[in-house]
Amino acid sequence: MRFRPCIDIHNGKVKQIVGSSLRDAGDRASENYVSERGADFYARMYKEKDLSGGHIILLNPQDSPYYEMTRQQAKKALSAAPGFLQVGGGITDQNAAEFIEAGASHVIVTSFVFKNGRISYTNLKKLVKAVGKEKIVLDLSCKKKDDDYYIVTDRWQKFTQVKLSAETMDELSQYCDEFLVHAADVEGLQNGIEDSVAKILGAWGKRPVTYAGGVKNIEDIKKLKKYGKGKVDVTVGSALDLFGGHLSMEEVIKACK
Repeated sequence: MRFRPCIDIHNGKVKQIVGSSLRDAGDRASENYVSERGADFYARMYKEKDLSGGHIILLNPQDSPYYEMTRQQAKKALSAAPGFLQVGGGITDQNAAEFIEAGASHVIVTSFVFKNGRISYTNLKKLVKAVGKEKIVLDLSCKKKDDDYYIVTDRWQKFTQVKLSAETMDELSQYCDEFLVHAADVEGLQNGIEDSVAKILGAWGKRPVTYAGGVKNIEDIKKLKKYGKGKVDVTVGSALDLFGGHLSMEEVIKACK
């Protein structure tokens, strides 16, 4: 189990937000923390600590007036730690290679692959052709509906008809190197992890998988290690003292080991 760091960028600033509050209309979100430092500062820090495989997420849509500022922040982070971090947010077959060339180890993709509520195999194959499956992370971020978890797109605002399940992960693993899963219902709330999501991921465990959402203390890391059977990596955002929380990165890294 590894700690995977994150850099979330919204309106040109590094932030920690409540995931379920994000709205494209007006570029709004409930903020837990807004950094005065640029994304490149965090990228250099992660590189110095040898924390590879973390992710940079662009939280503005491409038609946002803030998108270009957000994209430039992401590019600065990638150039500060080339080959070290993954990047996601608005990735398609048209711009995936651009981000790889800018220094991303992988591109993280959701909305381009899940079109009209379903998996677009046409777009998946375009993506693989553009950068190769070994450079692709599929983001299966999800929310609960009835008794199941469904993958959500467009910055966690739209439900698809695709369930988070072993069958879905088996099918999609043909097209990617890793999975990233935000439990969007608890993202940024620091109220504890989504146990059921962790159990689904731990029961599968055939490719690298990173869980994000709700971690508030070291007990949550231990629970995730148990439910994930030691095979699921973790992202901690708002709870880190780095982002105004109370957990030190060092104690999180130690708990993961």
